[in-house]
Amino acid sequence: MGSFTTQGLPDNSHTLTNGAHNFIYEAFFYTSSASASQALEFDINQFMRSKLGKGFIWGHQCRIAGGHEWDIYDNVNKRWVATGISCSPKSNAWNHVVIQVQRTSDNRLLYKSITLNGVTHAVNKYKNPGTTQWNGITINYQQDGNRQMTDYKVYLDKVNFTMW
Repeated sequence: MGSFTTQGLPDNSHTLTNGAHNFIYEAFFYTSSASASQALEFDINQFMRSKLGKGFIWGHQCRIAGGHEWDIYDNVNKRWVATGISCSPKSNAWNHVVIQVQRTSDNRLLYKSITLNGVTHAVNKYKNPGTTQWNGITINYQQDGNRQMTDYKVYLDKVNFTMW
């Protein structure tokens, strides 16, 4: 959503972009071999140049290599931070992830919860935003190969994004 929307949701006045505070990213994903992945990343992004000049990147990565743990993104220091929450998706099976985040009234990022395969963990971590020169809201998915770059497949289905 934003000036260059691919979803038919132009927001040239930035009303939708600037007014949203709560976000839910839900997806089903199938992986042929979870152990071949370094990480599976699910991100929600809110960029508000016109209102605050702030960029809110709620990055979540299921770090498989190096600990089977969820990491969240620190916008200010541009690094991943371990949460202590286990992340072990099933191989050769469908997995279901639900991520809930919020832009607080004082414009901080609140990582609320992560649900994987029906098990919900409260994250409840606050981070400060970065800066931006763009207006819009996006979601993305990224898969990273392991050190050996072992082949594996991931399929996404029933991706749903809710904001208010």
